Amino acid sequence: MRILLAVDGSPYTRKMLDYLASHDEMLGPEHQYTALTVQTALPPRARGALSKELVQSYYDEEAEAVMQPVREFVARKGVQVQTVAKVGLVAETIAAMAESGPFDLIVMGTQGHGALGKLVMGSVSTKVLARCSVPVLLVR
Repeated sequence: MRILLAVDGSPYTRKMLDYLASHDEMLGPEHQYTALTVQTALPPRARGALSKELVQSYYDEEAEAVMQPVREFVARKGVQVQTVAKVGLVAETIAAMAESGPFDLIVMGTQGHGALGKLVMGSVSTKVLARCSVPVLLVR
């Protein structure tokens, strides 16, 4: 199974990884894993005031801060993970990557904050579910 792990470095990412580790059928060498982190783009005025190299360096450093713990976690479990970092709208980017993958499953942590309609899921989770035909496993 090809599994897309949507990660952001939050405690919810850690909970999602712990969930995978506690379910042998979800975390094993028979699956292919891709960890995706999406950085929100810097505001245009900020990007305009900085060099392209400095902006890219910022995005790279932020992505590495998210991905390094994920790589270490899955390595301890004897699993390989491909990492992908993108810049854009988070939910839309996750859904687009999942659809173009092709992936069999998206796994992501969720905060569960928000208005009455979002009591169980966060807004990013809700948007991913609305924009994607790939099954989504939400870990809260």
